[in-house]
Amino acid sequence: MDAYRELEGLFKKLYNFNHLLCLGFWDGRTMMPPKGAAARGEAMAELQRLVHDLLAAPRTRELLDTVQQHLSELSTVEQANVREMELQYTREAALPADFVQRKVRAVTAARAAWPACKRDNDFAAFLPHMEQTVGIAREEAQHRSAASGEGLYESLFHMYEPGMSMETLTCAFEDVKTWLPGLLREVLDNDKDAVSSIIPMQAPLHFDRQMLLAKHFMRIWGFDFEAGRLDLTVHPFTGMVKEDSRITMSFNEESYKQCVFATIHETGHSKYETSCGPIELRGQPVCEGRSMTVHESQSRFAEVVIGCSSAFAELATPLLREHLGDQPAFTVENVRKLNQQVTRGHIRVKADELSYSLHILARYEIERDLIEGTMEAADVPRVWNDNMKEYLGLETLGRDDIGCLQDIHWSQAYFGYFPTYALGSMFAVQLMATIKKQLGDDVVQECIRTGKMEPIFTLQKELIWDKGCLYETEDLLRRATGERLRTTHFKEHLERRYLRHED
Repeated sequence: MDAYRELEGLFKKLYNFNHLLCLGFWDGRTMMPPKGAAARGEAMAELQRLVHDLLAAPRTRELLDTVQQHLSELSTVEQANVREMELQYTREAALPADFVQRKVRAVTAARAAWPACKRDNDFAAFLPHMEQTVGIAREEAQHRSAASGEGLYESLFHMYEPGMSMETLTCAFEDVKTWLPGLLREVLDNDKDAVSSIIPMQAPLHFDRQMLLAKHFMRIWGFDFEAGRLDLTVHPFTGMVKEDSRITMSFNEESYKQCVFATIHETGHSKYETSCGPIELRGQPVCEGRSMTVHESQSRFAEVVIGCSSAFAELATPLLREHLGDQPAFTVENVRKLNQQVTRGHIRVKADELSYSLHILARYEIERDLIEGTMEAADVPRVWNDNMKEYLGLETLGRDDIGCLQDIHWSQAYFGYFPTYALGSMFAVQLMATIKKQLGDDVVQECIRTGKMEPIFTLQKELIWDKGCLYETEDLLRRATGERLRTTHFKEHLERRYLRHED
């Protein structure tokens, strides 16, 4: 069909433009000098405007309408591709072109200012940028809500998770709130003696050695260093495109955990994105990652479901000795205790599995209220402190560097993203339960223990990666695991690992 082939050509062109946008974004967070931010913002805004104009053009709508009248002539995969084209068009057409450029400029400036404000614990200096990104996000929500009929926050959440209802999100979070704070308290009470028995690491653990260790784990996950790279940044992320996967990490000379687990997390993202969808349609929407919930499920699957298991401690311990030097802390049992240590901490990216989702709940409630207009940017430090006290028993007043400035997301106007971390964590656990049923628990443990994880990857590929955007998220979850998202799997996993110490 000529109209469909023309759409394929258009979306391949958009994919190529996105390659350059991703390169500018990656460079802005890794290599770009501070004084380059303004010019980069202008360049990115110009290119983003070009993408917008192509995608939201009347011709695109005309082609989509023509194809919709002849869907039966297309294959199942092509029909799914059209659905995703329609989604991308609808998202872009909801926004005025001048808004798209203003957003890029505002976000580029805020992202450039954020590292120094975080370093200096200076929320007052960041507040003008925060007010601007909140204003931009509210304006975007108004546009998207008007186009879709969805609620304001819901319209932004669906930018990151288009295939899951707010009802599913709300039910999952409300259920977790009824038992997770109590489970955290119970584990902390039970583990007092175990914590005192942990042998601390001998520092410093030098950066160059941690970098080599991180790359070793990337190779275990099958990362192709001829099609990607690893760099240092303030806040770890994975960027670029399938053919060029850029991973970033951060490190701490006091512990291997920040470097190792950030790298494994981002490698999980890369593994999914580079393996995603029908290979013959690479460059088409159907070949992209399904959603950020699914993306985060694959990164959390690698980082915590595998990486915090007892079997992983057996794999990691000799590698720690090899790369960082032998020391008393590097025994299998002590590494397991280090990796599974549960603490009340301020920093999300360092949080254990138990407290992690409580960090997400605190952020979700703040960004929801910001978008819905029931709080203002200036209120964030106070409300952040209140939420941290409620969920984790911690205070952050006067320490915004370990409070509301710790994450990069709001400087990028990524409002609606945070819930996908918790939803992805739940999905990851449910997926592992399915994989253990198919392979057997003993086989899974042996795969992890030896670092020969191809049988696990093969099932991930079959159940998730190969599907790309063929199915919407809730349908994909049911097809992969045989059931809807169930928080009972998450609860059982946490109790098994942290209460009963069976994993």
